[in-house]
Amino acid sequence: MNISRTSFPRIVIIGGGFAGVSLARKLSNKDVQVVLLDKHNYHTFQPLLYQVSTGGLEPDSIAYPIRKILQNYPNFIFRLAEVKEIDTTEKNIITNIGSLKYDYLVMATGSETNFYGNVELEKHSMAMKSIIQSLNLRSLILENFEQALLTDDIHERDALMNFVIVGGGPTGVELAGALAEIKKGILPKDYPDLDTRRAQIHLVQSGPRILKEMSEKASEKAEEFLEGLGVQVWKETRITNYDGKLATTMTNVVFETATLVWAAGVKGALIKGMDASELTVPGNRLKVNQFNQVEGVEDVFAIGDIACMVTPEFPIGHPMMAQPAMQQGANLGNNLIKLLENQPLTPFQYKDKGSMATVGRNKAVVDLKNYKFQGIFAWYVWMFVHLFFLIGFRNRIVVFVNWVYNYIRFDREARLIIRPYNKDYTRFKD
Repeated sequence: MNISRTSFPRIVIIGGGFAGVSLARKLSNKDVQVVLLDKHNYHTFQPLLYQVSTGGLEPDSIAYPIRKILQNYPNFIFRLAEVKEIDTTEKNIITNIGSLKYDYLVMATGSETNFYGNVELEKHSMAMKSIIQSLNLRSLILENFEQALLTDDIHERDALMNFVIVGGGPTGVELAGALAEIKKGILPKDYPDLDTRRAQIHLVQSGPRILKEMSEKASEKAEEFLEGLGVQVWKETRITNYDGKLATTMTNVVFETATLVWAAGVKGALIKGMDASELTVPGNRLKVNQFNQVEGVEDVFAIGDIACMVTPEFPIGHPMMAQPAMQQGANLGNNLIKLLENQPLTPFQYKDKGSMATVGRNKAVVDLKNYKFQGIFAWYVWMFVHLFFLIGFRNRIVVFVNWVYNYIRFDREARLIIRPYNKDYTRFKD
């Protein structure tokens, strides 16, 4: 990799997400050599991916170059690389551009979509965990309406305008709300020769309520908001299969749809060499102690979605969200310096700052530690928090201007098919 050895210990971080960037910042200007590896040269603000999928934002509004984030840190090195395998015995990392030795290794690989072993679902449904996947979904949504213009078959047309979102967490709720607003305010203007009133948005949740990690009040209010926008919410309904045309469920409900978005679960993004059963828990997460050290492996740590730290408060690990990832990264940064200085380490304590989700224009739900509120004020709080945590002044300004423009004009300008998805529509002619 053409990385020179120094007298400082080498700390290798795999992953430039919330956890990896937070850790790298904490190690800035310390007496260590920090090497960050990622298969992309940018950090993605994942909470706003659904706005890229629905044309509200362009991808460069929520992406930021990793090199620019850490360009003022002299001890920082970045390599664009995909890690293939880790040899913990030799302390060696094998990538597509070569191998690299480490003194300390930090796994911050994040998570990926979990299809729970259903091959057909994985093959035919759409995921939304990366910018590339979000652009694919945006293209497919627009292509479906273009295709709907070309058919005289009402069943085929309805299937093309029928959207099924599986998973009632924040991602599914926010995407459903955004699609409902597009149906109401944009489709009639873009497709005047198409009866867009027949377009349907279904949100399918296997449990008894949506936003199950939030309060019951937030869940009830979010469902009320969605139904007010015309979204059909299906609770205690589990999708069992999808062949690209028909989505079957555990009941007699069947959805005929050209677009099924899978937002029903995630799992840790493991790497060969760190995927042994004794190191992991269900959900492909690495078992770590209170200092984020991977149990049973020397000098290897894990933070963020990939890490499972079992505590009395969190018996299945911390939530796979941005806040635990950033807090673990900052805590581990301090602990690595203490480790090098032979000082006692500080156990990780998660400070829950609350959770929130937006459903649409002037509609959001917010659960803070001592306050829970919904509606327009919650919507303003949601916008402020997301703007605050975006990386880069330009990105904050661009996103803010886009939101103001969209609010005033009831519009989403990024309705562009930049990279066609090329779905096979022949099945819908059967």
